[in-house]
Amino acid sequence: MARQKRRTRYVCSDCGHETQGWLGRCPACGAWNSLTEETTAAPLETSGSRGWLDERITAGTPTAPELTDLDSVNVETVRRVSSGLGELDRVLGSGFVPGSLVLVGGDPGIGKSTLLLQVAAHAAFPGPVLYVNGEESAEQVRQRSDRLGIQGGGRIKLLPDVRFERIAEVLLGLGPGLCIIDSIQTLYTEQLAAAPGTVSQVRDTAAGLLRIAKSRGITVVLVGHVTKDGSLAGPRVLEHMVDTVLYFEGDRFSQLRLLRAAKNRFGATNEVALFEMTGQGLVGVSHASEALLAGRPRQVPGSAVTASLEGTRPLLLEVQALLNPAAYGTPQRQAQGLDRTRVAMLMAVLENRLQLGFGNMDAFINVVGGLSVDDTATDLAVAAAIASSMRGQPLRDNCLVCGEIGLTGELRPVAEPAARIREAALVGLDTVVLPGANQPGRSGRRQPAEALPATARRPDVIYVDRLAEAIDILFS
Repeated sequence: MARQKRRTRYVCSDCGHETQGWLGRCPACGAWNSLTEETTAAPLETSGSRGWLDERITAGTPTAPELTDLDSVNVETVRRVSSGLGELDRVLGSGFVPGSLVLVGGDPGIGKSTLLLQVAAHAAFPGPVLYVNGEESAEQVRQRSDRLGIQGGGRIKLLPDVRFERIAEVLLGLGPGLCIIDSIQTLYTEQLAAAPGTVSQVRDTAAGLLRIAKSRGITVVLVGHVTKDGSLAGPRVLEHMVDTVLYFEGDRFSQLRLLRAAKNRFGATNEVALFEMTGQGLVGVSHASEALLAGRPRQVPGSAVTASLEGTRPLLLEVQALLNPAAYGTPQRQAQGLDRTRVAMLMAVLENRLQLGFGNMDAFINVVGGLSVDDTATDLAVAAAIASSMRGQPLRDNCLVCGEIGLTGELRPVAEPAARIREAALVGLDTVVLPGANQPGRSGRRQPAEALPATARRPDVIYVDRLAEAIDILFS
């Protein structure tokens, strides 16, 4: 029996960096209070991570690597497998790629397990589907399937186990087309003494699953927990190992759910899908902009409609702003769904260029629907909503506002203006305000025209160059 050597190390929960002693700040990623203590016990002759290593290498037997000429690689053999959900296929890039590793993250109760159970029932994979229910019992999974009206038909196989060695044995013996791990934080390998969910356990078990997926052509979907700030828990290297990272966004108490591709080796990054949570599970929303603008108040101060480009898809969103006299000496600047630093910069531009005084005003900015937006084309809508709340006067009715704002008050061009105009026409907006640099033919720019349905009316497009000019038009 191999002698055991126990050692203590401190591992950063954000990036996976290891140190021999505790530090208040991780020297690799700079995160504070992220180092956690782990005690490992490994045989002296086989210490270290084995997830990436081939058994022949660890045994010390050298093998000659096989070289492949790039021009001889046949990409026509790469096929896609539909998930059975059209919106999910859009995010994945026309479906799953066999042998890929997909990571799905989101807040508790937002619908991760519901979505994957629907995928297990409707995906077009040949052979059985393995569902590793590490967090729930088989009875709980069956109760969810009954609520969703899902019948396995003998195709969905449940494995209530969290030991990696046992899961790997079943994977190699069963040979399923799809394997769902719910969740990766519950798995552990007996070769490490660390507790399940620690950095080393998550890293090694994910690496082992990756090796099986690539060698056997099995599509593996991992469910990952998220931290308080919304990022995936565990080592950052986990996101680099997988092929696709999907994030659930939105308020879990609302019916709308947004699924975003933060990384995709087989399709467009930042592509989004919109779902509605119903009694029968998650249902794809084809007209996303109409759903996001449903219930929007008309002709009220502090509300503006903008278009955010998410991947290849423009989404119309409502931005709301509320300004209130500050109760304390230092005014608050709160933003939900937007970068608070950028909101403070836009308020500084408004105050400097339009002489709007915010020195004693609390500002609260919100993107309706619980979505997170990082498209700079929403700058003009945020500034317009703030100015509208400050003046107590609504903006021009039925109007779409897009434009990036510079520090000198100029409006910079936005990407894909034709797609944003087309989306505005589909929901029936009358006017679109865009930066002057997006005007066709200006400075050599040529914008492709987007074809509109016969029932849609093309909105009036107004091009402006300065923030002050845009504000004057929006309040006219």
